[in-house]
Amino acid sequence: MDKTIRTLERARSADGTLLAYERRGEGPPLVLVGGALATAASDAPLAELLAARFTVLTYDRRGRGGSEDRAGYAVEREIEDLAAVIEAAGGRARVHGTASGGALALRAAAAGVPVAHLSVYQPPYDPAVRPGRAPGAHVARTRELVARGQAGAALALHLRRTGTPDQLVARMRSSPVWSGLEAVAHTLPYDDAVTGDGSVPHHLLQQVPVRVMVADGGASPGPVREAAKLVADALPRGRHRTLTGQTDEVSPYVLAPVLETFFAP
Repeated sequence: MDKTIRTLERARSADGTLLAYERRGEGPPLVLVGGALATAASDAPLAELLAARFTVLTYDRRGRGGSEDRAGYAVEREIEDLAAVIEAAGGRARVHGTASGGALALRAAAAGVPVAHLSVYQPPYDPAVRPGRAPGAHVARTRELVARGQAGAALALHLRRTGTPDQLVARMRSSPVWSGLEAVAHTLPYDDAVTGDGSVPHHLLQQVPVRVMVADGGASPGPVREAAKLVADALPRGRHRTLTGQTDEVSPYVLAPVLETFFAP
């Protein structure tokens, strides 16, 4: 049972899309932005820990959970979605984004969305990729599978591409978690669009005016950590932080106190 008061609400984006979000706690507003396949429920454990210090909003990105979706996806619509949630939070908010959620938050801050301070955990860029390259074959294949209604196949492709062994993917298919992931797998092309060509977007990062912490896990692969450092270095007001022993599945008990310190009023 939740220890904090939680309310379920909806915000309307600029194109009319209704976005489901949850509000917890009291204090300065803080919005959590999930990465690929994440919903508001994914960020609930972290939100619970932060709710003692902040009013924490977690939301279902468009097409996921209780949020609506519309044809003709564009990254600009997701930026407007985040702006709508921040408006519901009070018009200006601290923001923390994980993986592609962090990439989305960086884009929003660069576009002038009223972000007070920003934290990003392991932005999904590849330091080996040069800007302007053609998207990897997996991007087109994911779009093709989703267009055919084969969300399960798109999910399996994503998991294997991000390092999940085939045997584990097979076990996941027969586990209760699979149906929940498959239900949001049609949004994987959205995350590909947010990430862009996969390179560290130096020009965009230079347009982010706010203070940003870019964190990575000390047990994450070298390229992941290198990308986080490159992002921090490219930001006008960036700082880099490594969380000892953590990976992409960062523990909320490790992350929460780091965010509390960074976002302290």
